[in-house]
Amino acid sequence: MLKKKTYNFININSLFQKFIYTLIILNVLSLILASYKEIYTKYELFFENFELFSVIIFSVEYILRFWTADLDYEKGSPFSKRMKFSLSAFGLIDLFAILPFYLPLLFPFDLRVLRILRLFRLLRIFKLGRLSKSLQTITSVLKESKSELSITLFVAFILMILSSTLMYYVENEAQPDKFENIGQSLWWSVATLTTVGYGDIYPITGLGKILSSIIALIGIGFVALPTGIISSAFISRMQKDKENGKECECPNCGTKF
Repeated sequence: MLKKKTYNFININSLFQKFIYTLIILNVLSLILASYKEIYTKYELFFENFELFSVIIFSVEYILRFWTADLDYEKGSPFSKRMKFSLSAFGLIDLFAILPFYLPLLFPFDLRVLRILRLFRLLRIFKLGRLSKSLQTITSVLKESKSELSITLFVAFILMILSSTLMYYVENEAQPDKFENIGQSLWWSVATLTTVGYGDIYPITGLGKILSSIIALIGIGFVALPTGIISSAFISRMQKDKENGKECECPNCGTKF
């Protein structure tokens, strides 16, 4: 059956997957190099031809995946299965990766808008998630620990609101231009809790400095918290796979155990 052979080719064939994998990486490198005016001016024709070649390949791949999508799902009509693929995360990524090339051909766009659309070419790197088992494992781990991560983000939001409100009342009189409202204080809170510390807004009063020190220390622990949650979930997942007789592979070094 032609459809089944096509499905196996685009989903299982290692040579095809390596080709797509390499093409995605080259597209990202091309996008970076094209941002250098001297390089783009010198090799403009090459960049344009490479973009055209990439769009053709990705377009054919998308059409084939759309055509064979009904083999991915058990329930539903062929049309509903294809729609399910089109609205899935990978389906949308595949579509948005090629859409910026076709939209200017169909509709008259302002050149500034066209430049913004070119940013969507970066979405091609997310296509690697379909090809990489390591990325699939990481995605699965993030899904498993989404409850814990959601709670962490909620606590972070409360801490930012609380700290920015306190700092507003402490520093407003001393720096009415820097801590004019809680919104400006919120920017300081984000920079401090994430330990970035841009330095454009900072406390000058004694109480403000003490409060800032406490919040900065809390921020160090807060940044480490999501990392600990993800690491714990990842180790738990690998141990579970090992107990089930599955071979695990480290996403960083590729070591199998």
